[in-house]
Amino acid sequence: MAVPVGDPADRPLLWGKVLDQDRCIGCHACTVACKSENEVALGGTRTFIKQVEIGMYPNVRRHFQVTRCNQCEDAPCVAACPVTAMFQRPDGIVDFDRDVCIGCKACIAACPYDAIFIDPVTHSAEKCNFCSHRIEQGLQPACVSVCPEGAIIVGDINDPESEISRILSRERVTVRKPHKNTRPKVFYKGADVAALEPSAATVTPGFFVSQRHPRSTPPPPPVPASRSSAAVRLAYDNTHKAPWDWRVSLYTWTKSLAAGAFGCALLLPWTQGSGPLVGVAVACMLLLLITAGLIVADLEHPTRFVRIVLRPQWRSWLARGAFILMGYGALLALFIAAPGVREALRLPGVLLAAAAAGYTGFLFLQCRGRDLWQQPALPAGLLVQAGIAGSAALLIGSAAGWLSAAWLAPLQAAAAAALGAHLLLTAIEWLHGASTADGRVAAFHLRRGVYAPWYWAGILGGAVVPLALVFVSPLIAAALAIVGLLAYQHALVQAGQAVALS
Repeated sequence: MAVPVGDPADRPLLWGKVLDQDRCIGCHACTVACKSENEVALGGTRTFIKQVEIGMYPNVRRHFQVTRCNQCEDAPCVAACPVTAMFQRPDGIVDFDRDVCIGCKACIAACPYDAIFIDPVTHSAEKCNFCSHRIEQGLQPACVSVCPEGAIIVGDINDPESEISRILSRERVTVRKPHKNTRPKVFYKGADVAALEPSAATVTPGFFVSQRHPRSTPPPPPVPASRSSAAVRLAYDNTHKAPWDWRVSLYTWTKSLAAGAFGCALLLPWTQGSGPLVGVAVACMLLLLITAGLIVADLEHPTRFVRIVLRPQWRSWLARGAFILMGYGALLALFIAAPGVREALRLPGVLLAAAAAGYTGFLFLQCRGRDLWQQPALPAGLLVQAGIAGSAALLIGSAAGWLSAAWLAPLQAAAAAALGAHLLLTAIEWLHGASTADGRVAAFHLRRGVYAPWYWAGILGGAVVPLALVFVSPLIAAALAIVGLLAYQHALVQAGQAVALS
């Protein structure tokens, strides 16, 4: 890394940190000092020491890796936070405000380094903030002051005379997951790649001095046969829990129904006027309210949800999505209450329904730590899935006689097209494959691991069989498609979070 030159007055202060793993003895003093200094509650940690055993008996060595916030220059947590609770200071420190946080956990899903957690007392997102309160008083971070080996070096990266600048210019250092392009300002010296890369080590049921938490992410698939399972073994680690549970899986499904049904109905010919669509709009409004309820219920601070409206952070797709859903809800209400403008709402309604269906794909793409979701076609995939949900729901109504019989044939064609597109996108994902080790592990959990029953129920029972039956038995095909979509989306959301990131 090149050290800046020129007039020091022209260079802004930029804090950085070097973790010298050649010196680290794994004493956990930094973890204890951090918890004491910042009053971190039991069940949470801003920094922890990961231990990996490398080698074959009798030539085995334990390697340590200090895990904490990487103080990224391009911080995914800051971009994902919908209310600016995560923010970046002018000196480069990524800090947080627990009193602003709504507990949406988007920052946790976005962080590639497993550095953020929900404090069990404050219910707000917290992480290492460089002990900014000590820095402002001219003191070193607590972890630096207690490290007995001097393995933690902090300083101004832009000052060529600082110790950290000398290390960065003369020593060989690395960062975690450089392919994420977050440009971390925490550098590792002498760290083994097996300690830095979570997927490099075998995970056993128990650790060196503890058991794995039952809600931890599932173990990765077995290592290749060319490497002994004892060659790299994880000996001690922290708990890795998925930030988003079944409520987010269910939210994607109810939103697909709410957006897809009305959007598809607007594209159909209104042979009997707009009257039949009122019932569809009412049903979609109810589904949209359920969707909003699931979003709020998933927050750690549900009463703070209004802050997305009062102080939105516009880079966040969670904030953008909230306004898209509010706009879509307002259009549904106007469609129900004002018969005279229904024809004029056709095009805006289709566009808003499509936005409501697809924005979650961009939200998942913003979660840069979740490699399974880093698929450019994900927003289009969710749009297609909304087409499946909407056409199937309307198909049930038309086949049962609740909606216009004239819609039956167009809906069968629409459902067949959506199911075919869904299977085509799935095939492309299979052929393209994952480009990272974490992505391959997540794909294993999705297709052959713990979420495989949900995934295959969604693909076979929710797409292949309905496609074969849609022109023969539309009621059965539509019902299977709707239930199968729920299974598929649950597998996709949960498998994307099934990989330990540190």
